[in-house]
Amino acid sequence: MSDLEIWLTILALAIATAITRSSFWVIGEHVSIPTRVQEMLRYAPSCALAAIIGPDLLLGAQGTIEFGFHNYKLIAGIAAIAYYLARRNMLETIIFGMACFTALRLLLPV
Repeated sequence: MSDLEIWLTILALAIATAITRSSFWVIGEHVSIPTRVQEMLRYAPSCALAAIIGPDLLLGAQGTIEFGFHNYKLIAGIAAIAYYLARRNMLETIIFGMACFTALRLLLPV
């Protein structure tokens, strides 16, 4: 691609992003979302987070799904879930999960 094509692509994507994000402000109250859809949209962030984190926890070092004790990410994730269920504090859970993963990775052999 030439430099001009790259800049035109960036400009087109910026315009498309601006239009889709500002459409909610422009339309405003003229369009109503059904109550059932609003209730389902409450779960969208947690579903997106699970879709991002889930595969990463299950993949082992070789890129295959691994459920064994050598998958330190999965063990740290399970420990973080248990910690969250006990304490209900998200910031502490993130710190605890990362500390578990770091300790497993540094202290145990691969």
